[in-house]
Amino acid sequence: MMDFVNKIFRGDKVIWMIFVSLCVISIIEVYSASSMLTFKTSYWQPIMKHTMFLLAGVVIVLLVHSMNPKHFWIFVVALPFVWVLLVATQFMGHTVNGANRYLFGFQPSEIAKLCLISFVAFILSRQNRKISESVSFKWAWFTSIITCALIVRDNLSTAAILYCVICIMMFLGQVSFKRLGIVALTTALGISLLFGFIWFFPDKAKDVGLRRGVLWVERLNNYNEQPEITKDGKIPDDRFQETMAKIAVARGGIINMPGSSHQSSLLPQAYSDFIYAIIIEESGIVGGIFVLALYVFLFIRAGTIAGRCPKLFPKLLVMGCALMLVLQALVNMAVSVGLMPVTGQPLPLVSKGGSSILITCVFIGIILSVSRFENPKGVQQEATFEEEFEEEKRLANEDEQFDIQVV
Repeated sequence: MMDFVNKIFRGDKVIWMIFVSLCVISIIEVYSASSMLTFKTSYWQPIMKHTMFLLAGVVIVLLVHSMNPKHFWIFVVALPFVWVLLVATQFMGHTVNGANRYLFGFQPSEIAKLCLISFVAFILSRQNRKISESVSFKWAWFTSIITCALIVRDNLSTAAILYCVICIMMFLGQVSFKRLGIVALTTALGISLLFGFIWFFPDKAKDVGLRRGVLWVERLNNYNEQPEITKDGKIPDDRFQETMAKIAVARGGIINMPGSSHQSSLLPQAYSDFIYAIIIEESGIVGGIFVLALYVFLFIRAGTIAGRCPKLFPKLLVMGCALMLVLQALVNMAVSVGLMPVTGQPLPLVSKGGSSILITCVFIGIILSVSRFENPKGVQQEATFEEEFEEEKRLANEDEQFDIQVV
């Protein structure tokens, strides 16, 4: 049995343990936090649907981690097609919470994250070998600007996180400090002009499609202000989510047991954007630190895998995937505990969702694939395992033949 498990689940065992742990936590917490959804449907439907997505995600991890990293060029060439999907989403997308994020039931922005990270890793790995640093930098930067610009209208936080990941990848890809300085100055200038326009001309900003940007500025303005409770004790709608999340965190204490949440029935998006607040309420600060530690260990382990990788493309690809997952997780946690304004970022692999879970599993599969095929120690271990497996198979066949002859 153990030989079969080792044959199927290859790659870094620490990453597998983190992946399985997050899946188990997700099932427990989504089951507990989905009480609001059960009023609209059957009691078991939300958690069963979520579990099916997780099982599909496990299949995706197994498929992707069995691929050699040299075949990940498919994500690179898919970037222009993703741009088409992002444009189509603006006109044909399904509106959720005032934003056109879904097209035919999935979020193209999730696929865009994967394809852009893959493209930037590929183009930076070719600098000073097949193309100059200047050309690779321009390709990486301009494709990032185009992709993030197509995402920012309806998902500003995702575009911001993705852009930060690309900038860090350029630093890791040994882009010169001069060019990184140009990126930093240009980005700061662009953000200043954008927020200045939204600040002084909010109505015009809404007319040109920057309604989400206006909402972000309003959230920043209200972030440090206490919500004004009405005379009848009601909390304003625009501060209701963060207030309920703070109450959930305050109720957590040091340690609790799952299933003890009271705020899950009051907090909107308790199973998605604010699931970390429910984790703290149900598991206490100990449970919250444990979940945070899982993402930290994921990043550290991914860095170790990248450090052992001799090739630049899979090295940068692993770091890009890990950065995307960890930064998104940190933003979700910061929002849940009141350290940031509300952004709408799910907790990777834990929050309820479809396309987010599946793309997260692709990221995990890529990290495992690189740990299998691009780690010299891992390749040697797998070769040894293959030899042992074949030897055991040969001995088993010999024993079977001997039994037949005896009979």
